[in-house]
Amino acid sequence: MSRIIEKQDLSENVVRMVLDAPAIAKKRRAGQFIILKIDEKGERVPLTIVDSDEQKGTITIIFQVVGKTTAALAKMKAGEALMDLQGPLGNPTEIENFGHVVCIGGGVGVGVVYPLAAALKKAGNRVTSIIGARNKSLLILEEEMKKVSDKLIVATDDGSYGFHGFVSAVLQNLIDSKEKIDRVYAIGPVPMMRVLCDVTKPYTIPTIVSLNSIMVDATGMCGACRVAVGGQTKFTCVDGPEFDGHQVDFAQLTNRLRMYCTQEKEAFEAHRCQCHGK
Repeated sequence: MSRIIEKQDLSENVVRMVLDAPAIAKKRRAGQFIILKIDEKGERVPLTIVDSDEQKGTITIIFQVVGKTTAALAKMKAGEALMDLQGPLGNPTEIENFGHVVCIGGGVGVGVVYPLAAALKKAGNRVTSIIGARNKSLLILEEEMKKVSDKLIVATDDGSYGFHGFVSAVLQNLIDSKEKIDRVYAIGPVPMMRVLCDVTKPYTIPTIVSLNSIMVDATGMCGACRVAVGGQTKFTCVDGPEFDGHQVDFAQLTNRLRMYCTQEKEAFEAHRCQCHGK
């Protein structure tokens, strides 16, 4: 059992929660994730640990409402408890002083890139962060990202705030300015990460992505989260979640993420109807 300590709506369909999890808070490192289960019949959902407080024994997660379980989780209130919480899982981010790193987050991916930027900054790197969203109202953690970055650039697809365009265009501008970049971290929707890897590959800039493949048991036994990296099969839960973006087969990843779209939509609609008493 893990109790919800705080709950905050960050933007449309994006929620921040602080959970009571002292054992996880003590061991968690940047880049790792948890698996949570709301109730006995609920599905197991992987979510990245955004922050932790070892003294308070809490961890912070940020998630977007995209299906039945995340919709149900978003309805829960401070004081209520989750049935299961497992973690920390996955390999932590490789943190060292690389020099100049660019951390890029798109949409709810900003919540994932935030702990990486903080850890990289603490390790002595010069951190340039780029965060983006479809419009200003969907941006999250801008102030938090400012605090852990030497420079922060904000982009919106519709130009309602900051740079008018995609985060990939901002990165290309940095490269064109002859800015030396030692490593890029890209986290967000799969199409965004794929484009960013296409941008950096000709310049041989190491680019790390964090993958959100379908996951079930999170121990490497079920194989549901398998991805092709460098022509080899890897399991996101135990081999990742971070991989060399230039080696990821994004086409295969995209196809696998679409496998259960129909079932997910049906479950989500049924849940909505139930909540509205229809």
